[in-house]
Amino acid sequence: MQPMVLSALDMSCVGFLAQGVWTHPADRSTRMNTLDYWLDYARLLERGMFDMLFIADTIGTYDVYGGSIDAAVRGGVQLPMNDPSVVVSGMAAVTKNLGFGITGNVIYEPPYLFARRMSTLDHLTGGRVGWNIVTGILASGAKVMGRDKIVAHDERYDVADEYLELMYKLWEGCWDDDAVRFDREKHLFADPRGVHPVHHDGRYFKMEGVHPCLPSPQRTPFLFQAGASGRGKAFAATHAECVFVNGVSKESVAANVADIRRLAAAQGRNPADVLVLAGATIIVGRTDAEAREKADAYRRCADPEAVLAHAAGGLGVDLSRYPLDEPLTYQETDANRTSMEMFTRNAKRTYTPRQIAEEMALSARNLLIVGSVEHVVGELADWMAKTGVNGFNVARLIMPETLQDFVELAVPALQERGLLKREYRSGTLREKIFGAGPRLRSPHPAAMARTST
Repeated sequence: MQPMVLSALDMSCVGFLAQGVWTHPADRSTRMNTLDYWLDYARLLERGMFDMLFIADTIGTYDVYGGSIDAAVRGGVQLPMNDPSVVVSGMAAVTKNLGFGITGNVIYEPPYLFARRMSTLDHLTGGRVGWNIVTGILASGAKVMGRDKIVAHDERYDVADEYLELMYKLWEGCWDDDAVRFDREKHLFADPRGVHPVHHDGRYFKMEGVHPCLPSPQRTPFLFQAGASGRGKAFAATHAECVFVNGVSKESVAANVADIRRLAAAQGRNPADVLVLAGATIIVGRTDAEAREKADAYRRCADPEAVLAHAAGGLGVDLSRYPLDEPLTYQETDANRTSMEMFTRNAKRTYTPRQIAEEMALSARNLLIVGSVEHVVGELADWMAKTGVNGFNVARLIMPETLQDFVELAVPALQERGLLKREYRSGTLREKIFGAGPRLRSPHPAAMARTST
């Protein structure tokens, strides 16, 4: 079995996935507005041989539950939320190998400015930056960005396809590899013949001009995606190098992994070039009893109303209108269709608001593993063997306690079993993950946008 890819999953907020646990006396997430918080975070992850810190993001607020933002404000449900990219340069300065996945929304981010931001970060991190491509699921996000309503679900991916086409033109096609000369004697900074303006006139975007940044180490940043619907998986199979999946059933996750790789092969890509990471929340102790005691303490801090406010925003359905023990019924929305299917069309069971509040309290839709070092390591190995995932996106629960426990207890055991690397590869994030070159290779569509090789 290949060593796992290990990512930490977080947001620049207090109430991320486990709503209410910020009230635990050991939690330090309320310090997220300080730079030291993030610098210490990065150092911890690199000490634990994590490949990257993946910073999720959302545009808008969770205002569906009860028809207002009140529950989200009371519980701190992903509000307030800081920009995910600003702290990356600082974290890169105190680490040498840790990668950084930054979420960027193709509906709301102006392509030219976003391309510049990512190239700048790729330079400043030495090629350790990645982009999590999202299209947004919150109707409130459309309103704060001056739109009347959210773009329809499948059309959002049509927008994303064109957005990526434009990004590849900017990152890969503007500057030839030998365009930059730095020739002091000839006063020649760059050869104009090697700089190619972009002429893009599409359905959703129009642009004339040149990418303003020098070619960065990776050119196109490492590409992440988490689409789980049919249209989302088709998009991921075309563009993503790493796909994030959620699920608590090995059977369902295995089917999802197989589907993603089948779709990638149909695009002419090598399925091995599409990594899949499973979302996981991990509570590890020296014994099973110690781990369960910690989990019980965390669960006592959970805020049921905040959990339901979070779930309602993702579903686009006001769960406050349901009696606590009434099963949810399917409703067509343009929010998270995968979650809607899971909660309402699950052949094995039904879900009520009470069950959602209880079962999503610590891990949302992620896998939850609680136990001794031996149990946790065994479960992670079993998930890799039975589902085909390449590793895990480990969500922050109590900051920094649960990640410190994982680094100090689970990481050495994973290394002893050969499940986790003992040293980093050199190079960019792409080189560290795949062991190949810094740039995307054909038949990936980014390679097709190049004017030189």
